[in-house]
Amino acid sequence: MSLAKITQVKALALAVPGDDIDTDRIIPARFLRCVTFDGLGEHAFRDERTGPDGKERAHPMNSAQAARIAAAKQGVMVVGFNFGCGSSREHAPQSIWRFGFTALVGGSFAEIFFGNSTALGVPCLTLSKDDLAELSDFVQKNPDVEVTVDVENLKVSAGAKTWKADIAASARNSLINGKWDPIADLLEGASDVAKTAGGLAYVAGK
Repeated sequence: MSLAKITQVKALALAVPGDDIDTDRIIPARFLRCVTFDGLGEHAFRDERTGPDGKERAHPMNSAQAARIAAAKQGVMVVGFNFGCGSSREHAPQSIWRFGFTALVGGSFAEIFFGNSTALGVPCLTLSKDDLAELSDFVQKNPDVEVTVDVENLKVSAGAKTWKADIAASARNSLINGKWDPIADLLEGASDVAKTAGGLAYVAGK
């Protein structure tokens, strides 16, 4: 199974400020009862976006910019530090991806959230504190300017500005070489797995 080589993402961006945004805030627990991940996108940040009375709150995910990203199914989310912390629910990156975000840029990401995002083909690049603040400010002031997340060359660009970025080498390599989905990788080698298994006495029953 051939997967896309994700070398860069260029799209409109949305800043969702704040540090330590955990997975329960990204996708509340009551939405984890789904059999598949279909439909999770509309519930991303649900309790942040909607009050107990059902009325929308002032939140970036309720903005016209977020709606444009959702329609295009291509967007960059700019977040803070320790994004995706808390429980290890893979529904969190699934909801963000299904909403329409195809890359994230932040100060740091929780390890399991980072791994689950990479397995979806969603790169999570990091910037220094000052650079991240500058990018976030730029995105909020220039909603029509696309942001380029260059995974291969480890940089993020917007307008005339470019910032040096970082991502774990293993994740970078899997993304740019189209090896980011371990299940697809396993299926691609199914014939080799069957051949090896057939030669094992305790499997073949010899």
